[in-house]
Amino acid sequence: MASAEAIPTEEKPAGFTHREIMATMSGLVIAMLLAMLDNMIVAPALPTIVGDLGGLNHLAWVTTGYILASTVATPIWGKLGDLYGRRMTFIASISIFLIGSALCGMSQNMGELIGFRALQGLGAGGLMVGVMSVMAEIVPARERGKYQGVLMAVMPAAMIGGPLAGGYITDNLTWRWAFYVNLPLGVAALAVCWFTLAKLSRGTGKVRIDWIGTALLSTWITALVLITSWGGNEYDWDSAMIIGLAVLTVVAFVAFVFVERRVAEPIMPLSVFNNRNFSLAGTLSFIVGFALFGGITFLPQFQQFVQGSSATNSGLLLLPMMLASMAMSMGGGAIISRTGHYRALPIVGTILMAAGLGLFATMGTGTSRGTTSLYMVVLGAGMGCLMQTTMLIAQNNAPLRNMGAATGAATFLRNMGGSLGVSLLGSIYTSALTHSLTSHSGGAGAGSGSVHVAQMTPQALRSLPEAAQHLFQQAVTDGVDKVFFWGAIVSAVGLIVALFIRHTPLRGFGDAKPAENKEAPVLQVAE
Repeated sequence: MASAEAIPTEEKPAGFTHREIMATMSGLVIAMLLAMLDNMIVAPALPTIVGDLGGLNHLAWVTTGYILASTVATPIWGKLGDLYGRRMTFIASISIFLIGSALCGMSQNMGELIGFRALQGLGAGGLMVGVMSVMAEIVPARERGKYQGVLMAVMPAAMIGGPLAGGYITDNLTWRWAFYVNLPLGVAALAVCWFTLAKLSRGTGKVRIDWIGTALLSTWITALVLITSWGGNEYDWDSAMIIGLAVLTVVAFVAFVFVERRVAEPIMPLSVFNNRNFSLAGTLSFIVGFALFGGITFLPQFQQFVQGSSATNSGLLLLPMMLASMAMSMGGGAIISRTGHYRALPIVGTILMAAGLGLFATMGTGTSRGTTSLYMVVLGAGMGCLMQTTMLIAQNNAPLRNMGAATGAATFLRNMGGSLGVSLLGSIYTSALTHSLTSHSGGAGAGSGSVHVAQMTPQALRSLPEAAQHLFQQAVTDGVDKVFFWGAIVSAVGLIVALFIRHTPLRGFGDAKPAENKEAPVLQVAE
């Protein structure tokens, strides 16, 4: 067991001076801002987008298509960075993201928007994993907390400015600019990254792409997300379509594991999961993604339809959650850098996240904005304890030679949690909303009502009679409460996972220099 839990220490990051690190990080900051701004800007615009293009039943897929594509692409980008070097793969991911953004703004129907969001997600998969992989390559774990503070400084700009910008654009321009706004920032990111990332290594030179593993990975993830999205809505759970997708998921997953254990350069090295802490941190990342994307996606529905907030104001109302998340994340990073201890943060974070989601599940049509702001502080504090800490634990327990693939695997699990969370919670939301409308209206007008529901916007709701407004607001509340209830249950499971994480010294802590010991324990995998 000692060797299985040992931190891989046979390799060290290349030496970078503080000045070189800060110069490199200038490109990372812009790329991180680009990745984080997108979902923050789009979220307040979703009610208007869905109403304009007419597709409430496909609401979740605007986000799910993006996250699903990003999830599939994340381990691929991570591995490509190991093989080809991080500079060119990083620049390629930014370029694909910008093309997808431009096409999203040109969409004429929900089908096009979902498809172009998927293309955008393919590029986005390389942004966050690229940032984290570069950080892991140039900064040892013991110093990473204070440099992550620099990266965290961009979070308030994205998390606060993004929703505000998205709301302002929706209210005063058109929702299409929620996508076009990425273009000037992306061009700046391309220019800066071209020069600042030039010092990075060019990869291993072993150009072997695991195309079979990539295809199998894409197959079982897509089938699984379709099950959670379609089951109980588009198709009955015992229908041939859902059963067929379940069989496809299992077969493709088993085949994926078989292939990854045998190929020379697996797209997702399963060896990293032999380490207990890596597996637990990855599982916790999955749970964080499930809860985080669920909260961001469906909270604006309640704020705009029930509390009567404009798109701009609903973005501003997310401020307490974002500030709490930023404060806890930066504070936690400083504590880790100073002490080298991190185990308490995942435990505290899961408790706060479960409590915050549980509080949101108690909301009613009369819940005030002040009350929801307090709930956001609790949820945001929990997320702040978890977001960076889970990634740090995963990276600290992975070999440096596979850092890109390991970072991609950890990010993949977070994104997969988001994909399944949004699709599954989206199905729960739509089902609960429709059931509430039908039951409270006594079934009268359900057929015509479904047309109005699919094209409902906050502006259209205000033009309805007061009784109809109250009926729809109660339905939205019922749906949102169900979403947060199940999110809280999943977060509670995360607490159990966090309790099993063991403390292992961060690379570089202590007086010993394990990297100089050629006989230091290294994680080995049976062939």
